[in-house]
Amino acid sequence: QVQGALLELTLSLETLQAVKGHMLEAMAKGLSRQTHAQATVRMLPTYICSTPDGTEKGDFLVVELRRRHVRTLWVTLPGDGNQSPQLKERLFDMPEDITQGKGEALFDFIARCLCQFLEGVCPSEPQQRLPLGFVFPFSCRQMRLDQGELITWSKGFHCSEVEGHDVVQLLQAAIDKQERCQVDVVALMNNTVGTMMSCSMEGMPCEVGLVIDVGTNSCFMAEGWHVETVEETSGRMCVNTEWGFFGDDGALSNVLTPYDQCVDQESAKPGEKRFEKLIGGLYLGEIVRHVLAKLAAEGALFGGDSIAILETKDTFKTQQVLEIIDDEAGLAMARSTLQALGLAPSEQDCCHVQQVCRAVVTRAAGLCAAGLAAILSHMCQSRELEQLKANVGVDGAVYRGHARFGEILQRITKLLAPECMATLVPSADGGGRGAAVVTAVALRLAAQRREVDRLLAPLRLGPADLQRVQALMRWEMELGLNQDTNAQSSVRMLPTYVRSTPDGTERGDFLALDLGGTNFRVLVVRVGQDGVHMASEIYAIPLAVMQGTGEALFDHIIDCIVDFQQKQGLTGQVLPLGFTFSFPCQQLGLDKAVLLSWTKGFSASGCVGKDVVQMLREAAQRKQHFGLDVVAVVNDTVGTMMSCGYDDPSCEIGLIVGTGTNACYMEEMQNVGTAEGEQGRMCINMEWGAFGDNGCLDDIFTDFDRLVDEKTINPGKQRFEKLISGMYLGEIVRYILLALVEKHILFRGKPSPKLQTRDIFQTKFLSTIEMGPRCAGSDGLALRQVRGVLHDLELDASFEDGVLVREVCQAVSLRAAQLCAAGLAAVVEKMRESRGLAQLAVTVGVDGTLYKMHPRFSQHLQRTLQDLAPNCTVTFLQSEDGSGKGAALVAAVHCRVAQAQGPP
Repeated sequence: QVQGALLELTLSLETLQAVKGHMLEAMAKGLSRQTHAQATVRMLPTYICSTPDGTEKGDFLVVELRRRHVRTLWVTLPGDGNQSPQLKERLFDMPEDITQGKGEALFDFIARCLCQFLEGVCPSEPQQRLPLGFVFPFSCRQMRLDQGELITWSKGFHCSEVEGHDVVQLLQAAIDKQERCQVDVVALMNNTVGTMMSCSMEGMPCEVGLVIDVGTNSCFMAEGWHVETVEETSGRMCVNTEWGFFGDDGALSNVLTPYDQCVDQESAKPGEKRFEKLIGGLYLGEIVRHVLAKLAAEGALFGGDSIAILETKDTFKTQQVLEIIDDEAGLAMARSTLQALGLAPSEQDCCHVQQVCRAVVTRAAGLCAAGLAAILSHMCQSRELEQLKANVGVDGAVYRGHARFGEILQRITKLLAPECMATLVPSADGGGRGAAVVTAVALRLAAQRREVDRLLAPLRLGPADLQRVQALMRWEMELGLNQDTNAQSSVRMLPTYVRSTPDGTERGDFLALDLGGTNFRVLVVRVGQDGVHMASEIYAIPLAVMQGTGEALFDHIIDCIVDFQQKQGLTGQVLPLGFTFSFPCQQLGLDKAVLLSWTKGFSASGCVGKDVVQMLREAAQRKQHFGLDVVAVVNDTVGTMMSCGYDDPSCEIGLIVGTGTNACYMEEMQNVGTAEGEQGRMCINMEWGAFGDNGCLDDIFTDFDRLVDEKTINPGKQRFEKLISGMYLGEIVRYILLALVEKHILFRGKPSPKLQTRDIFQTKFLSTIEMGPRCAGSDGLALRQVRGVLHDLELDASFEDGVLVREVCQAVSLRAAQLCAAGLAAVVEKMRESRGLAQLAVTVGVDGTLYKMHPRFSQHLQRTLQDLAPNCTVTFLQSEDGSGKGAALVAAVHCRVAQAQGPP
């Protein structure tokens, strides 16, 4: 009979695995917005988004509400990693009628206790209001860290007019009634959260809290994107599981024994908190009592003597159970406990009672381990880790009552979650010191948030800012198009002499040249009924040629063209050629462009001020290569528009957002005062990277932008480009990070020498860092990527550092996309108005690594453009080889138009 009872209380590893699985399902329900209301494991957000970093410093008050007491503390954190806090405390007895009366009376009593305590520890009035953390060990629905509504009373409390009300507001109102009590309640928490926070030390964050006391509960740092019941969160947030209610839906039916059913029926709330009734200290003694009563009734214990005492509730205490399971003194404790109840146990009776106590405690520890394993596995999976290392802060009389409980808990957790390495850390006063740490962290984060917002505020542009940039761009465009005011404009608005976009009827074979860097490309582009087909070859340009004479450079280009034509079997054929020449030029005709200056490391002599097409033709003559027919010279922005225009005839805008930025568009000829003619349209190369060089954008520029600008090779030039393009965004981020380090907000104030290095923070890092969370599950991966980037820069980054670095990157890239959209809004609105349309539908051909590679740039750009130009329907089409295919298509359009017009 005894063995049968012990067998009922024994849970196999398979059963515990099933319990873990049910717990994971219940946790998922609690986290989901759709199923939260029906969940037994409530997964309540606490709005605690960081563990301590060891820098917390100052004086903090704590009020802890207990079952029969109010505990008040003054905690001084010295900022030494929370290793040696100083505590002053006082315990106030609470009359029974307070716990059963009006809520106002309860909070008035707490406030009076606090004021009495303060009079003792701080006789003179403090210089400033003191921050207080409120430990309220009941289920609350928190809306903020300092706001939480009581869901339901428990632990014998039944105060009226509190359930459904904000307990922080009730306490603050009661404190404010006390004239000398200058206190602000800044944080609400339960003792489980306090336990976790008290176990977090410098270099050893604790991310799980576990309490096995009269009741039981747990909390852990969940990935923010998992906590769907919170509108917006980034990084992580501590979730209070309230797992005592686990099983109220029947999930534990195969675990419950008749003894558990008896305990439940005798409890204050039958059917509720089924998990807690298997684990909590309020119930373990009762489970043992029911087992012993049944065995005694069956004659298996105490020789059939009277067992009426075992029918009396609460005669067997959990503390006695924990003492009886001890290997050395346990049997003696069993005998004395039974004798105190008026029983005359035999030696065998004492052994059996010890076995029963051990079975009940072992089962409780195993079930607790199943719950803890579920939390750890959830953390490991949500962070997409192969192995999780976690510290678990543990407290409570059951855990502390005997080492055996902790040993079983540790061992079974490891078996149920082998992918997780959990270290159990005994809590040092979670309700007191832990609450002070929570309060200190809240204040530190609030101060940091204010400073971060202050630093980033100039980069955060509102609708009015963007509308003003749009208006300025429009004004500069008008100036640039006017022959008389062109010199005053920072936007050059250069005529390209491209008068038409592709219409799809272009046919033939064309050559294209692409010169824009250390490599030079030659292409043959075949435009047929079945589309565009290309073959190309890349040729290196030696440094000696880049920096030699102009003749040598263009001779080298001709040599490359000859080589390519031989390889492609084109020798002797004269094909129309489009030349992409991506250097600043003044274009005087479709096939005439005067070089204004070299960039990108080129410095070939005798070229600046000369027509590049003419220099190419002269080189062909020197080389006696007579199969060259250059019909157009374009830049890559125009090429991008033309490349996309072949696939979409409504493409009349080209946009580059890469290392640099520029735009072009088809303007009405009647508006182009810098070129002859009134009919039709012409593509205008805006050269908008220089927008603002005349000072019109000075108030948009931040201190960080000025630092970047000062260190460039062209200070004061290309100012719009320096706010948008890939060459500069990484540098802007780097300067912001340095400012945050200087204020001890990032990396604990310790920059690496690498972060001091110019251009070390590459713009591609922004794309990596902002990769998540595009879908559920990717935020943890993205933040690991952030920390990987920072690790490569020799920065020791915490999880919170990674979240903040990502926020900085997002602010910089969002501003870039918004400014680009403001410029584009000016373009599309001008096109719409010039054409007299109520609504414009147009396509933008776009190219550039920032637009293509950054995970959010394009969507920010398109959304902002929609807001700024609601009367324009703008479609974006990514270009395929604008500088190659686009140049050939400019030549193809020229040939189509020439053929249509016939010979002059």
